[in-house]
Amino acid sequence: MENLILNLLLIDSILIVIAVMMQPSKQQDALSALSGGSGDLFGKQKARGFEAFMQKVTVVLGALFFVFALALVHLSSH
Repeated sequence: MENLILNLLLIDSILIVIAVMMQPSKQQDALSALSGGSGDLFGKQKARGFEAFMQKVTVVLGALFFVFALALVHLSSH
């Protein structure tokens, strides 16, 4: 059982890296973080389309990673 969860954890971590790399870059957001970004305070738009889908995929994969890690710790402690 531990081997199965460990393999699922490894596959999930690879999928997280791929999902993060596929997300569109936000060059302007990084620049505004350094400069304060007060100009875009009300100019934010909700993510749509592919960007919204990739954000949801990343959140689900992150939650699965957390669950797999906790399950692996629980199984290895017994």
